[in-house]
Amino acid sequence: MYTRWNTYSSYLKKKYGVPVYRIGVDAGFSCPNRDENRHGGCAFCDGTGSIAVYQRSAESGYRRSADYDAVKADTILPRLLSMREQIARGEEFLRRRYKAERFILDFQSWTNTYDTPENLRRIYDEGLSQMDAAELIVSTRPDTVPEPVLDLLSSYITPERDVWVEFGLQSASDETLQIIRRGHSVAVYADAVERARQHGLKVSTHVILGLPGEGRDEFIRTAECINAVQSDAVKVHNLHITGGTALQDEYLSGNITVMSEERTLEATELFLRHLDGDIIIERLVSETPYHRLLAPRVFPDKSKFLRHLEERMERNGTRQGDLAGRACDNRS
Repeated sequence: MYTRWNTYSSYLKKKYGVPVYRIGVDAGFSCPNRDENRHGGCAFCDGTGSIAVYQRSAESGYRRSADYDAVKADTILPRLLSMREQIARGEEFLRRRYKAERFILDFQSWTNTYDTPENLRRIYDEGLSQMDAAELIVSTRPDTVPEPVLDLLSSYITPERDVWVEFGLQSASDETLQIIRRGHSVAVYADAVERARQHGLKVSTHVILGLPGEGRDEFIRTAECINAVQSDAVKVHNLHITGGTALQDEYLSGNITVMSEERTLEATELFLRHLDGDIIIERLVSETPYHRLLAPRVFPDKSKFLRHLEERMERNGTRQGDLAGRACDNRS
């Protein structure tokens, strides 16, 4: 058990009394940032969305040691599997693998509020009808949550069930957001969080450490911004370069690099120290399938990285929140 940061597993165990596991589904959404009149997607997006490993049936034959495969990396995985099939597959896997008893329905892949409120209601209702969900999680962009959508999401809150919105921020630097073609500003993120909280929704924030041009100041600024808007939780990615992305071209041209494990450990420790201690840490490292991964190719797996981080913070006498502040601005 990790003791230097506020782990998600501890939060769930304390709240529900038993381990609780997410069932991530792809409900066939797209992303407004990939529309023709936008940017063609964020610079780090390879067009596959984000979905749990056990739902990637087309990739089941690949292992962590697999070579990078440019053909497979450019293949958009089928997104039209029914939620019913995905939920059944996820529940079966989690019961068998972890003896799971309680589950969370996680609309995980792409922008899960990018549709009409009427269609969204049908999609969410169908998912919830297939399982007794302890919580509902909807991952989306901060520029895709108009008031009718927040009203809809809040209608699923019950005394027994929290509803979470997971917003992709990535960085609290507007300059960085422009470089990676996010298509929204820090101010848009802060407004979305405030409105979500006004609707009684819980909020998780996604960030990436190691984006082009960023260093200690940007890592601290992002942590402080998350503190200021009072995000309930955070998910951290270390920067990965995948095939079929704008960052791939920059990486192959030598214009950008990715952090080594040592630099990633340093950055993660720094970020955690400036993050409020009561914010839940849902994830601290990326796990991109190796056949889609250009860089970093030499990096420990999740369990080893987290063990190294715990050892580092114990050795340094540091922990989440010991340097926390509460600033949030739009400095570039």
